[in-house]
Amino acid sequence: MRNYETMLNNGETLPIIGMGTYSGENDRETTETAVRTAIKMGYRHFDTAKIYGSEVAVGNALRRAIHDGLVEREDIHVTSKLWSSDHHDPVSALQQTLQRLGMEYIDMYLVHWPVALKPWVDYPIPAEEDFEELDMENTWSGMERCLEIGLCRSIGVSNFSSTKIQHLLDFACVTPVVNQVEMHPMWRQRKLRSICREYGIHVSAYSPLGGPGNAWGTTTVVDHPIIQSIAHKHNATPAQVALRWGLCQGSSVIVKSFNMRRMKENMEALHLKLDEWDLVDINKMEERKIMRGEWLSNHTTSPYRTIQELWDDEI
Repeated sequence: MRNYETMLNNGETLPIIGMGTYSGENDRETTETAVRTAIKMGYRHFDTAKIYGSEVAVGNALRRAIHDGLVEREDIHVTSKLWSSDHHDPVSALQQTLQRLGMEYIDMYLVHWPVALKPWVDYPIPAEEDFEELDMENTWSGMERCLEIGLCRSIGVSNFSSTKIQHLLDFACVTPVVNQVEMHPMWRQRKLRSICREYGIHVSAYSPLGGPGNAWGTTTVVDHPIIQSIAHKHNATPAQVALRWGLCQGSSVIVKSFNMRRMKENMEALHLKLDEWDLVDINKMEERKIMRGEWLSNHTTSPYRTIQELWDDEI
């Protein structure tokens, strides 16, 4: 296994730091430039999704980098996600993703949310009437078909609670390799990590810094006195401390920044060493669930009941 990768339950490997490519502006040129810069810095995992609007830009940048000899295709890991309006046909949805990326396969395909939306819903904040009943067994069968016919090398889930993971495993022929969820020092996901560990499912953390810069995020994590103190002790940045904490839990982290200085700073978290007392202090931090569901229920006319229920059984 190469440095800075983890082994998944199907024998595939996953780089432990990934680059998130969601951008509210969906600026294709900016995204392409950031991805190319990230490759030069050593990033090898690129996380996208249909709903992010970044698949075309990510694909353009990766193909150009491969053509220019910056990286080999087998050395990069591309993750995309099944949007909630495509649960009825994951195979067609992934084929469309591959067309946008300009690739023959992706490394990992995730169910983005365990909720179903009506087929025409292609926006990230749906109204209450946009939801419909989810047949997860049928969805997962479609995901397994994607794997079977070679459209992807691994399948997994995102935003699945402990209860929903256990329900999925009641009928799954293929165990998901990953559950990608929000996780950081103020939302440590202990119960979920324990359940996933029991079944060999790797937990990957998005918003590992608490989502600063996103509408639903805050700087509460990186501004916390404990994180600040540990950063000062190690001559590191608070962001590096938060990222290293996630890596110390055995998780991979998905970082989102198109700023060159912060991209470099995030990668350097790989070299930071936290001691036992640092981890003890972080575990003393009060947990606060800084998440999309919480933000959405406060900022939309819909109560976003279906999404909020995901968190009520303690994800």
